[in-house]
Amino acid sequence: MRDVRGARRRACAGAIGLALAAVAWTAAPRAQDADARAPDGGRVLAVRLEGAVSPVMAEALAAALDRAERGNYRALVIELDTPGGLETSMRAMVKRMLAAGVPIITWVAPSGAHAASAGVFVTMAGDVAAMAPGTNIGAATPVHMGGGMDSTLARKAASDAAAFARTVAAQRGRNVAWAERAVREAVAASDSEAVALGVVDFVAGSMTELLERADGRTWRRGDDARALAVAGLPVERLEPGLRQRLLGILSDPNVAYILLMLGFYGLLFELQNPGAILPGVVGAICIILAFLALSTLPVNAAGIALILLAVAFFLAELKVASGGLLGAGGVVAMLLGSMILFQGEAARLSWTIIVTVTAASAAFFLFVVGAGLRAQRARPALGARALVGRRAEAVERLAPSGLVRIDGELWRAVSEAPVDAGAQVDITGVDGLTLRVRPSIAEARS
Repeated sequence: MRDVRGARRRACAGAIGLALAAVAWTAAPRAQDADARAPDGGRVLAVRLEGAVSPVMAEALAAALDRAERGNYRALVIELDTPGGLETSMRAMVKRMLAAGVPIITWVAPSGAHAASAGVFVTMAGDVAAMAPGTNIGAATPVHMGGGMDSTLARKAASDAAAFARTVAAQRGRNVAWAERAVREAVAASDSEAVALGVVDFVAGSMTELLERADGRTWRRGDDARALAVAGLPVERLEPGLRQRLLGILSDPNVAYILLMLGFYGLLFELQNPGAILPGVVGAICIILAFLALSTLPVNAAGIALILLAVAFFLAELKVASGGLLGAGGVVAMLLGSMILFQGEAARLSWTIIVTVTAASAAFFLFVVGAGLRAQRARPALGARALVGRRAEAVERLAPSGLVRIDGELWRAVSEAPVDAGAQVDITGVDGLTLRVRPSIAEARS
């Protein structure tokens, strides 16, 4: 018994030892990775933010800053190319940048990129701001995402944005007057003009040149001032994770729009054909993904309402004889809803997608679904029910029962009135294998 217990103890100790060794083995690479991220010579972290300013971009920036602070990087380089976006996301990004524990270098790049609207604030929030040749910055006038604003609301929004622009510019020692004009007058500047105006610090065409020109510049956090030492340092790029890549794809207005329409059509098809299952499953997934995407985009509720109204018109056209008026109204509502579904420069639908989806929707509801309903209402072509309404020939006298011939087959029939052999009869019903018939109306008239 003692030998058995001893063997068990030794087995348990061995298992624990193997587990500890496995933990140590898996932890070792992480420690080496942590050491590699912050070597003695220092390293710079770079992240690329491209597309509309949205919660997805704000999350990517927060992740990059957390990584840079934990890894003791010498600086974080933000490569920016954005048409603007949500003010709430922009303010969250700027707030995080102003309080960052590492110096931030914002770089509007590559050539052809721009930092418009909300991108102006993000660019100016960097400790060092630069632009690549052939880029531009400006036009930061706020746009109301839910529709038009009256003059009072417009002035309030512009004044609030202008005050924030002045604050950010003053914090980073940039041109306060130009920052306010970018908001109130929607002015913009090229790369060389931005340097001359004091909006950015310099123009850099490559990452190496960017770090060389940023080297030695002062960055501040409160009363603490330090000099950047980044020239010649290796650059590590932070690639987005699977979740961020997926959200980045979904936040494209065109993708969100297509998912929304597929979700509507999948659910409608499932409701029209209960038990199909696949359309309902696909439609539910698409519409949930669409709602996730819409939560990151400036959505106009009137646009969604018009799209729902268009679907209702298309369905009504199938049930009501409107002479095509409901269908035409559905096409107009679909076009208008698609045009105003998103607001602002940062979220625009492609006209090709709008026209294609509208035409496909009209064709689907007016032709495909219509043909299906007509087929359901049509007389059956097979089975006993298909015989009702057809004409047969009496093989023998029906008084009242006898045999009739139809399509070369003999059926027993019961007639409402006597019928002579060879006469034509109309089939009025089917009882099992017996037909109910009556003398043919056409023959009676003749």
